Amino acid sequence: MTMRTAAIKSALAAALLASGLPAESRVDRNVVYGMYSGLALLMDIHHPEKPNGIGLIHVSGSGWSAPLSLDARPLKEAGHVRIEALPLVQRGYTVFTVNHRATPRFQYPAAVEDVQRAVRFVRFHAARFGINPDRIGAIGGSSGGHLVSMLGVLPGEGDAQAESEIDCVSAKVQCVVARATPSDFVASAAASGASSLFLGIRLRAGADPSSPEMLIARAASPITHVTADDPPLLLVHGDQDDIVPYALSERFRDRLAEVGVSTDLIRVSGAGHGPGFPGAGQAPDMGGWAGEWFDAHLLSKQR
Repeated sequence: MTMRTAAIKSALAAALLASGLPAESRVDRNVVYGMYSGLALLMDIHHPEKPNGIGLIHVSGSGWSAPLSLDARPLKEAGHVRIEALPLVQRGYTVFTVNHRATPRFQYPAAVEDVQRAVRFVRFHAARFGINPDRIGAIGGSSGGHLVSMLGVLPGEGDAQAESEIDCVSAKVQCVVARATPSDFVASAAASGASSLFLGIRLRAGADPSSPEMLIARAASPITHVTADDPPLLLVHGDQDDIVPYALSERFRDRLAEVGVSTDLIRVSGAGHGPGFPGAGQAPDMGGWAGEWFDAHLLSKQR
């Protein structure tokens, strides 16, 4: 590194600090965590200066979609990373931000399978990454919140007969933070176009519960899979969200609490949809809320 390059990096870090945004950490970019028909599944690994030994999977919100352009920005480099992931890197967490297969080319369950593969990859290589394989968390918002919630509530057992050793290990995480989570596609049967495209079906209010469409909607809904052995799950949601109704997080929290799962719901007053909580009366602290939850339920149990 030249003196000029070092000076530029130092100036950028100082500017980020002055702006209140977290400075960039050391990042291993474009790590291949799986392959699908020649398509590489990629993640970026953000390394903290002082690792605490805990790894977190981060999934940015995107409506489960990705642009078709060959020059499109990867999901793992979305602006959500700076808001939701980098504050946790500053707290000592090693954060794995992931791409996943997305609409319009790919539909459910492709994205769920990909984030499960990401967890398995990270767990299998835990020693390489300097993290505890038994203490992995996940954080995401909107469609990312849906996917990380599925990582918490699905069993995620490994397949002992799998060709890959990676697929033999568990995909279940031990702690989740989810913002504005589409937790129940059945309850919101008059779903958005993004949800219908993701599920590959057209949802109709009042549809026959036994119809193939509703069976798919139920299987894709985190609330369907809640059991008493699920990990601690923090929900954060703006109460003026016109994309994913706040009531979905209330119902999800109530269902988790009903079976004894440690859970909480942070209501962001006046906030709409998005990682910056537009319209919020007070500046939200997503990084702080998530950090405290992970500290309490992952970090404290490791010590």
